[in-house]
Amino acid sequence: MTVDGVPAGAQRRCAVAGSPIAHSLSPALHHAAYAHLGLDWEYGRHELVADQLAGFVAGCDPSWRGLSMTMPLKEAALELGEVDEIARLAMAANTLVFEDDGARRVYNTDVGGLVNALTAAGLHGVQSAVILGTGATARSTVVSLARLGVRRITVVARTPAKALPLISLADYLGVQLTVQPWTDPAVASDLLISTAAAGAVDDRAPEWVAVNAAVFDVIYDPWPTVLAQAGAAQDRIVLSGLDLLVHQAVLQVELMTGSTVPAEVLYDAGRTALAANSPA
Repeated sequence: MTVDGVPAGAQRRCAVAGSPIAHSLSPALHHAAYAHLGLDWEYGRHELVADQLAGFVAGCDPSWRGLSMTMPLKEAALELGEVDEIARLAMAANTLVFEDDGARRVYNTDVGGLVNALTAAGLHGVQSAVILGTGATARSTVVSLARLGVRRITVVARTPAKALPLISLADYLGVQLTVQPWTDPAVASDLLISTAAAGAVDDRAPEWVAVNAAVFDVIYDPWPTVLAQAGAAQDRIVLSGLDLLVHQAVLQVELMTGSTVPAEVLYDAGRTALAANSPA
């Protein structure tokens, strides 16, 4: 018996795509989720850049159920199917679901993942935040902060002109957003979120931590980052990219399988994978 070309009980296929992708923890997290749910599903990884994405997706057969997408695919992903409202707002997507009727639906689970990670860390009532960086993750962060009730955001940018779309987005969401050049003095807030590349914040990490009550660095490997170390040294609440990765993956698993999995199952898998990859 088949359903829309997929044999009943057949193994479904999912994967993560991006470039570089060899370091990704997503296979470890999703396989842990499948084991917890009793699913004999496959989850692989594919090295793809933006102009390869549409062709790859077009070649996916009916056994495919989902594709997680990381950089540099989060903007190109918006062209792959019916786009969820949150992904449209953030102008970035990280999840593609292949429906059994042939439809393709595009989502952004980074937004909900960040909200859930901050909530799980007890960061309630945040009124102001600083975002370091202006890329796709920064856009999702603006949407997440608005959903948490944050009213004032400062975006720190090496090239302030690149932050213009964030100003329009914040205006639409009813959030006050200002842009500050990278070299200006650190701004105080309830929460500092770095979406910048590894090492970009290192030379000013203690300065930024000193005037911010909590620190979230979206990098998870190598860990701890200089920013995270500065946060710990100054007794701040510190969150890592693993917190974001786990909580967004919980939402991806639900979209792809229809079932929920406890975040701690994915945390355990992520920590084990990171430990295995660490230098002896």
